[in-house]
Amino acid sequence: MTLSRRYLEEGQMRALYIAAVDDKRALTDEQLSALLTATLARKPKGAGWWVFAYGSLLWNPLFPVAEARAGSVHGLHRRFCLRSVASRGTVERPGLVLALEPGGACHGVVYRLPSPLALDELHLLFRRELVVGAYHPRWIQVRSADRRLTALTFVVKRDHPQYASLTHDQECEIIAQACGAFGSSCDYLMRTRAALASHGIIDRYLETLASDVVQRQLACATPSPAQEVK
Repeated sequence: MTLSRRYLEEGQMRALYIAAVDDKRALTDEQLSALLTATLARKPKGAGWWVFAYGSLLWNPLFPVAEARAGSVHGLHRRFCLRSVASRGTVERPGLVLALEPGGACHGVVYRLPSPLALDELHLLFRRELVVGAYHPRWIQVRSADRRLTALTFVVKRDHPQYASLTHDQECEIIAQACGAFGSSCDYLMRTRAALASHGIIDRYLETLASDVVQRQLACATPSPAQEVK
């Protein structure tokens, strides 16, 4: 199954996580609306309707895009540090998805929402990104060529139950195996790499991770000498 606009519009994202965890962790529409209202109240004066994409929004934004520009953020970096217990994994075998953490820098893409549709689209975006409240919505500065843009993005909550601080080997092991309602963690990784490459962005962290994940998968698929004898 692929995440779609209809899935979000019908509230199925929340239903998916209620089935996986519980209704206390999955935020209600009222809670999401309150979060969006508070986020809009912090929107800097004169800022446009830009969203900074660093993970699945790169290849499946699900909102209309008026403009897309490669951009970089300083003070935040991309990492597989959020356990997925439904979309890219299960409760029994959680997967991993990307999140932004403090420190370093991140190259991604900023999308501009059409102004007349921005509020409705942000409601859907919050249903998607904040379904279990694992992120802080934040307005950040993005450098794009000769421009500085203010964009909305989502920074992981390190005190959230699904946050994970893992070694490289642990990340590889999970990504190589985990699969959930929207596909595998490995597929998520490969799609993110491809989307970044289409904008001329090569992320060394993702490249190293992808190479090691593939090697691990090949090793698991290759029978050992003892197995061949049997």
